[in-house]
Amino acid sequence: MTKIVNHWIGGKTAEGASGTYGPVTNPATGEVTTKVAFASVEEVDAAVAAAKEAFRTWGQSSLAQRTSVLFKFRALLDAHRDEIAELITAEHGKVHSDALGEVARGLEIVDLACGINVQLKGELSTQVASRVDVASIRQPLGVVAGITPFNFPAMVPMWMFPLAIACGNTFVLKPSEKDPSASVRLAELLAEAGLPEGVFNVVHGDKVAVDRLLEHPDVKAVSFVGSTPIARYIHTTASANGKRVQALGGAKNHMLVLPDADLDAAADAAVSAAYGSAGERCMAISAVVAVGAIGDELVEKIRERAEKIKIGPGDDPASEMGPLITATHRDKVASYVAGAADEGAEVVLDGTGHTVDGFENGHWIGISLLDKVPTTAKAYQDEIFGPVLCVLRTETYEVAIDLINSSPFGNGTAIFTRDGGAARRFQLEVEAGMVGVNVPIPVPVGYHSFGGWKDSLFGDHHIYGNDGTHFYTRGKVVTTRWPDPADAPSGVDLGFPRNH
Repeated sequence: MTKIVNHWIGGKTAEGASGTYGPVTNPATGEVTTKVAFASVEEVDAAVAAAKEAFRTWGQSSLAQRTSVLFKFRALLDAHRDEIAELITAEHGKVHSDALGEVARGLEIVDLACGINVQLKGELSTQVASRVDVASIRQPLGVVAGITPFNFPAMVPMWMFPLAIACGNTFVLKPSEKDPSASVRLAELLAEAGLPEGVFNVVHGDKVAVDRLLEHPDVKAVSFVGSTPIARYIHTTASANGKRVQALGGAKNHMLVLPDADLDAAADAAVSAAYGSAGERCMAISAVVAVGAIGDELVEKIRERAEKIKIGPGDDPASEMGPLITATHRDKVASYVAGAADEGAEVVLDGTGHTVDGFENGHWIGISLLDKVPTTAKAYQDEIFGPVLCVLRTETYEVAIDLINSSPFGNGTAIFTRDGGAARRFQLEVEAGMVGVNVPIPVPVGYHSFGGWKDSLFGDHHIYGNDGTHFYTRGKVVTTRWPDPADAPSGVDLGFPRNH
């Protein structure tokens, strides 16, 4: 019997009422294992209404009450991390170790939310004038929404809702319809931790659900992670409806390798950063820029390592890389490799014909490595979101930095070098929001914020960290003046000597 994933509204399961369902496949087999209910406008409205009603009390609740729930949720999440990782593997396809890593990174933000007290404390200036004090405080927005992608179905929602609800907001999550089960399990654990009904809601669906969240007058802010075209649409539409928006888009992350670099370390880093999680992550390294005469040696070292990667089902402990999320996406990724030679690239490894014995109907693709890729090639210009690594060659650092900065994306980047001065110049000159020095995937820890530049971010706020707290709250300044108690009205004795 096919499993059905329903919505979570007002603290309980809400069966889909629209009559529309989407298929969820096991990427390793290609088999449809689950149906997910797609929300109608009315169902989205019901979730927002539940969140609005819950905000009346949750928004006034104490910090101690909120963090107490989050501490209990953290303990439950830790206890169930294997179960959640298995749900991710079954619907996304990534190997179990990658799925566990995703849950661990989500836990970092739950940790941050448990200690939100420090981030929410205000400021006070006394005696700015005679008997006048000024205080700055931060207050929750109300109902906020999160629209999250398929590649991290547990981690990215946890980049949003723990901070949002810790700040006193209520939350409506619209996860990816391709792998929805993890989000519902998180909702169940929140309820078990004691989160009041309506504070966290999940609605599944497609553009109907997304557009309703973007236009709903009771939704005060929208967080999004996904591709650049959709991020731009989210930002434009939600802003036009008066909402605060943080919309994180796509990437084309470059790894600059200087002639003095440890090439073995650089090759190890390039392979793990390009092919980990089958390249389906916005922080994947998809372009290596080799400076000077090291190109041939570096490419050979990458090839040697890439050929040894074990591809198979995510629930097989021997697998190091799983399938892609859908057959359609697999075919799109393969098209970039198929057309690379005609665009001037040298195809060192072609993984487009890869299959796995016993799982022939899975969404398989192997490792692809393209060398001497021109900047005019589609494989370089587009975000492929698959296990395809492009290598570009330049003669000098100056040409390399100009090449990187010419990209419309500015999410993450890295430099590999032994020279501190070169690394310092790079981190100041490169136009990207996250920079790694001998670190290929520079995802910040939870108490720093994640976000890119240029077409990788729309809106002023990065996600989680201090930016996340500021995004989910708004500032208020209170100026207070009290009369001196010695000037109390006639007949009122407060025990102070009279001034008159």
